Amino acid sequence: MAFELPELPYAYDSLAPYMSAETLEYHHDKHHKAYVDNGNKLAAEAGMGDLSVEEVVKKSFGTNAGLFNNAAQHYNHVHFWKWMKKDGGGTKLPGKLEAAIASDLGGYDKFKADFMAAGATQFGSGWAWLTVKDGKLAIAKTPNGENPLVHGASPILGVDVWEHSYYIDYRNARPKYLEAFVDNLINWDYVLEMYEAATK
Repeated sequence: MAFELPELPYAYDSLAPYMSAETLEYHHDKHHKAYVDNGNKLAAEAGMGDLSVEEVVKKSFGTNAGLFNNAAQHYNHVHFWKWMKKDGGGTKLPGKLEAAIASDLGGYDKFKADFMAAGATQFGSGWAWLTVKDGKLAIAKTPNGENPLVHGASPILGVDVWEHSYYIDYRNARPKYLEAFVDNLINWDYVLEMYEAATK
């Protein structure tokens, strides 16, 4: 199953001023496209061209670094675009998600602080995550393209902390980017969709 670059689910300028059209054009059209192109080439060479992206991520972890990095980044970005929307973020969470965050993570304010801390303290490139592991919500961070799939967890929200995700708009102020993401961009409906799929 060949990797394909998805269309953005919104116009390039619709996330401004929190994420600019210029950032999305570079990030989606150049960076994500490179992961797709390289991933397809490497998956074919490894005899994994017919597998789903999730299967490629799990099979290549620890055995084929080049393929893993591109496949994992493709997986991460397919969802990253959907984890954002215009007028998103903030405290208006679907009830089921709000209840889970309260019981598993100590409430929204603690979730926000811990999620932002995970993103801010990930050294170098990587991701911060809200995951479902063993039926409960947990916060995690991973280096480079690594994601929770390879650690027995299901990612339901992720924020990209590679510099290309924020440098045009925020320069080196990663915490400001993370705050803007949580307060103004998160698509909580998509997070709920992934939460429900992970807790079936």
